[in-house]
Amino acid sequence: MLKKLALILLILLLPVTALADVVISEVCALNGTYKNEHAYDWIELHNNGSKTVNLSGWYLSDSKKDLQKWAFPKGARLKKNAYLTVYCTGEEDIDPGKEATFYSTFKISSGGEKLYLSDAEGNLVQILDVPQQYGCVTYGLPAGGTEYGFFENDTRGKKNDAAAFTFRTERPSITTPGGFYDEAITVTAAAPEGATLRYTTNGATPTAKSKEFPAEGLAIKKTTVLRVKAFREDAVSSETVSASYFIGDTLQTPVVSLITDEKYLFNSKTGALVKGSGNTPNYAKELEYPINIEYYTLQGDCQLNQMGTFTCSGHSARVNAQKSIALYARNEYGKETFAFNPFPTRNYTEYKSLLLRAANSDTYATRIRDIVASSLAEGQGLLYQDHVVIQVYINGEYWGHYNLREKINKHFIAQYEGVTDETDIDNIDILARNGTDRFTQNGDNADWEALADFCKKNDLNDPDNLQYVLDRLDVDNMFTHAAFEIILGNVDYTNVRVYRVPGGKWKYLLFDVEACWRNLDPTPTEYYIKKVSAKVQGFRHEPLNALLQVPEYKARFLNRVAEVLEECFQWPHVEAQFDEVIDQLDPILDRHIKRWKNMKRSNWNKNIGAIKYYARVRPRKVAEMLQKAMKLTDEEVELYFGEVQALLEVTNARPE
Repeated sequence: MLKKLALILLILLLPVTALADVVISEVCALNGTYKNEHAYDWIELHNNGSKTVNLSGWYLSDSKKDLQKWAFPKGARLKKNAYLTVYCTGEEDIDPGKEATFYSTFKISSGGEKLYLSDAEGNLVQILDVPQQYGCVTYGLPAGGTEYGFFENDTRGKKNDAAAFTFRTERPSITTPGGFYDEAITVTAAAPEGATLRYTTNGATPTAKSKEFPAEGLAIKKTTVLRVKAFREDAVSSETVSASYFIGDTLQTPVVSLITDEKYLFNSKTGALVKGSGNTPNYAKELEYPINIEYYTLQGDCQLNQMGTFTCSGHSARVNAQKSIALYARNEYGKETFAFNPFPTRNYTEYKSLLLRAANSDTYATRIRDIVASSLAEGQGLLYQDHVVIQVYINGEYWGHYNLREKINKHFIAQYEGVTDETDIDNIDILARNGTDRFTQNGDNADWEALADFCKKNDLNDPDNLQYVLDRLDVDNMFTHAAFEIILGNVDYTNVRVYRVPGGKWKYLLFDVEACWRNLDPTPTEYYIKKVSAKVQGFRHEPLNALLQVPEYKARFLNRVAEVLEECFQWPHVEAQFDEVIDQLDPILDRHIKRWKNMKRSNWNKNIGAIKYYARVRPRKVAEMLQKAMKLTDEEVELYFGEVQALLEVTNARPE
């Protein structure tokens, strides 16, 4: 027995390359390379031997008690001197993969743990003790070496670097605060002990070949972005720190400054903000890259300076030169949230993601339609995206006016609904348009489709049928949403989203209404008010119209429309929302126009006048639109809309 234990001990102490032909060659437990919103941990295996190894039934695990936690599928092979990757997803129902890419059901702890590789007979091939990991830094076996360490470069799928290190260089600091300065300044920085600072001023991540940061400081004479990194010969280089310096630039709105490598932005092959040369435009590939994000208040205070990631956001509007940009806080780059709140109507302390919206289809017209219209929903029990009028710079270049918005995702809804449990957040259902599989943004759509189908096939005047719907749908929320869409005249009626938190009811949120206030036509009334059996166009109309067949809920809907008209659409209230936004945009508009040359000030003035006209007059037409769509009698119109109609005739009357 003692001899057997001694033999096992000897095996475990042998250099790892002597254990077996197949070894764990590289590990990443804080992966910062995102694809389709995922940055899975991964384990790389390498075959050092002279023959192909059949991995069918081999096991990987992070648990000594369960060495068979995940098995390679049948047919898995690793050719001589080849590499394969196992992405560690933490997801149960996942395709195990094939060829050189596989997907396990467990994740790797970034705090450090042991990994176990076993063969098909259950024999331990390797135990690898993985220490606490650094973000976006891999750990592995150097080429030709026997001691594991941290790598300067991620070499997944390729031969590892010849050098591995035991630690990472500490983060340097830029000691001169970024911000707005009237004239040239000298910027200073502090290096960790034993490290050399290197820097760039074009947004690129500094390398060992970048210029050394001057000991006396760096003179900044014009608006510049600075990136600094610390290097040591005996360690992995540090994180990159960044700051923006605006010289002689007037601060007229809050500012977001984005800093990242050009290859992530505008490179024809890899850039996320360009079309590129392939069949699928780069901006439509959901490419997600690292970026440094700063937020400066109107008073010039820097409330945020941290690394995160970005993607090109939107759909059809991504063809525009000025593109919307989504920003994400990612743990791999240091922090899981943006620990600040720029939005005036929210009391949150942090955000997981933000949206820099470039006005999209309203780019060439007013640039404010969506934010003004959305803000009218405040206090109405209807979730909408708050906004801040800002200006954006990318790598020190002025990028024009944007509207900073909350980004619609599970975290956005969780904040609003007070959901804090991570499992519950993951299980929030978010559906767009008609809610089919194609338009399921998060979670599951089965219950929504069942609810809509039930409304299509059943008479809700039956108390049991009605209760089935009331148990699953927030009716007042749906009525409020329909009222807003009809009153606003949002002709892009496909922009409908519904959501449900675990244990809750289905609700609507107000989303992308920039196609409103364009005319006095009934649209989108005919898409909201129609026969239950009518063809589905854009979104599921059945729940609303099935309820309208129940006298009590027909009355409830009409009363709700009247309430919304009175509380939200009297012209003095709407005009105040317009004036607040126009006062912020007007001083920066000429500079924005000069940057993009996609509109004229004179046309903007005309367009503002036009949407103000429709915003003022359209509410007075709503009763007439609903009378025709719902076949209301004159008595019903008077009952539900008489008082508010008389009020609007005064408050929303056109000036002489």
